[in-house]
Amino acid sequence: MESADSINPDWKKKVSNHIQLGGIETSVLDNGAGRGTRIAWLNTGAGLRIKIVIDRAMDIAEAFYNQHSLAWISHGGITYPQPFSDKGIDWLRTFGGGLLTTCGLSHAGGPESDEFGDRGLHGLISNSPAEVVSIIQPDLRAGKLDMSITGIVRETKPFGPSFELKRTISATLGQPGIRIHDEVINKANTPAPHMLLYHFNFGWPLADEGADILWKGKWYPRHGDENAKIFKEGNEFKKCPAPLDDHLGSGEEVALVDIESDIFGDSICGIHNPKIGFAVALKFKKEQLPWMANWQHWGKGEYVTGLEPSTHPLSGQAKARKDGTLIFIEPEEVKSYDLELNILTDKEEIEEAFI
Repeated sequence: MESADSINPDWKKKVSNHIQLGGIETSVLDNGAGRGTRIAWLNTGAGLRIKIVIDRAMDIAEAFYNQHSLAWISHGGITYPQPFSDKGIDWLRTFGGGLLTTCGLSHAGGPESDEFGDRGLHGLISNSPAEVVSIIQPDLRAGKLDMSITGIVRETKPFGPSFELKRTISATLGQPGIRIHDEVINKANTPAPHMLLYHFNFGWPLADEGADILWKGKWYPRHGDENAKIFKEGNEFKKCPAPLDDHLGSGEEVALVDIESDIFGDSICGIHNPKIGFAVALKFKKEQLPWMANWQHWGKGEYVTGLEPSTHPLSGQAKARKDGTLIFIEPEEVKSYDLELNILTDKEEIEEAFI
């Protein structure tokens, strides 16, 4: 862990309270569709600050690096959790965008029905509030620069499935990055199907015309080559374009990526915008999250690209069950997931991260 003295050798003579440099502050929204929703601002003290929505699975809404916004925010923004928005595409009504929206825990993909039940778009978890179990602040005088917030989010009903998501979001004072550690526990007494997708949504000015979308791996268009306009061999689909007329309304495209990993088992994707001088790098474990979706929706006034690490290629529970890839978690079994998001400003550091 970095020494507290490395921030400034004479900080002890000048700083009374850690919040002057950074830390975690909780509050409650008091107006609009999000009224009554608990949030937490996490400030790294190094330019990166994020708004954690405690009542929406501890997902992340706004995110900034210095004066630059990183996340796309939908027209609706933060809404109060609506746990019964679980039919068809009702999920979209409460989709605020944000830096991160979690999808799962038992289904990620389009709405579907089969003999095992009805499942709405992207599951239930993002409309579920967390029980905060700890907040750890930096302690400058003790030389402890780490901060974290941990909560438990439940997706449960009698007779199952009954999941608990224990999420910890942490950072280190003086470093422009965050870490997410998730543990998914099956609290029921029978095995339960499990799918998880991390819906990271990047918007202007990070995602802007000419910015680079960075990932490597074998890919294919979600809806087939015959329906693809962007994701075609030879197209420059890793450059953000100007807004597209054919993305007005529900226009979009998605590539499903069998993402590459390095010798340490880490996969990296991100966005680099040279015009504003930095890149966002998202790192995760290929063993935990073997797939990634690149969602591109370049509508006028609704301009966003998503990088979405996941356990499955947006297949949905029914297809995964049929092809034998559906994950089942045994009673009291724990599945762990680790992701890091870091701001990179050095040219060599950016090139090295995305080689």
